[in-house]
Amino acid sequence: MGPDFIPALWAPIPPAIHPRYADINNATARWAHAYRVGSPQLRGRLVTQDIGLFAARILPQGNEDVITLLSDFVLWLFGVDDGHCEEGMLGRSPGELTATLHELLRIAQHPQAPMLIDDPLASALRDLSRRVDRHATPAQAARWVDALREYFWSVVWEAHHRAAGTVPSLNDYTLMRLYDGATTVVLPLLEMGHCYALNADERDHPAVRAAGEMASFVITWDNDLLSHHKEHRSGDYYLNVIRVLKHETGCSTGQALATAVAQRDRVLRLFLRLRTQLQAQAGPQLRQYLDSLGRFIRASQDWGISSLRYTTPDDPAPLPSTFSNAPTDDSDDPLDIPVISGWWSLLPARSRETVPACPAP
Repeated sequence: MGPDFIPALWAPIPPAIHPRYADINNATARWAHAYRVGSPQLRGRLVTQDIGLFAARILPQGNEDVITLLSDFVLWLFGVDDGHCEEGMLGRSPGELTATLHELLRIAQHPQAPMLIDDPLASALRDLSRRVDRHATPAQAARWVDALREYFWSVVWEAHHRAAGTVPSLNDYTLMRLYDGATTVVLPLLEMGHCYALNADERDHPAVRAAGEMASFVITWDNDLLSHHKEHRSGDYYLNVIRVLKHETGCSTGQALATAVAQRDRVLRLFLRLRTQLQAQAGPQLRQYLDSLGRFIRASQDWGISSLRYTTPDDPAPLPSTFSNAPTDDSDDPLDIPVISGWWSLLPARSRETVPACPAP
């Protein structure tokens, strides 16, 4: 068993999928080809990665048109991330990347703007923006653009490290990973998918915002674990939590992997406790939103262990095929990561245990 073998991850949230998942998946493949998202080689890979199934798991009882919008949008995000950032020259030129993303952001705000007329990614984003406007309230559409801005600036931050060949601290990485995984851009679509708009006082309550951030943490940590094989064998610069932990502490790959699993387990336990507390006092729309956050976490897990994006059959990744029914870490104390340690103040502490930077060999 190699040092990058990923154990079965704890998955306490039950799976679900929209019954029209196959049609949604096929529609996204047609959309990607129609708008020529990414190079032919990149597009050929993206349409085989079952992104429609991922979206159908996020909103298993949602509006089919919004699920298809979400699926198309996720594929578009991969077109930006894979094409511009990881595989393209812009990913090593933060200044040029900023200029390109700034133009794309303007198109998301104003799809009628006469900019990047012949650019396929821009044309696809125009379509996405117009569809968001059809299903969103003005406030939801504005939050979608704001979240897209957060995502764009975080990938510029990553491009800076890629250009310099540097590795950030765990604290800095944790902060930026809340945004550069593009999870926050999905959150407005959770409301749109069930045709409601959260009251601003509910959505912006510190505990509700923290629940969304916890979901982002678990989703991105899981993504780092499940994509590590693909990334570190590519021969290119990559940035994920296993590399960050190894760089910061000098521990082995296996020790870093165990630490990352313990971290995501501890945050997932906190998310479940906080969600239960919030749902006990919430109205139907907030309860639906909190349930959707959980669906998003589980969708990422199910898709992550099955999609060709991560299983990489040409060089099989040592991924689990099942999930665990118990966490590896059951402490209720904060993680030693200052940028997120405040989450634990939202619920009473129950223990004094802490997760060390890396476990003993």
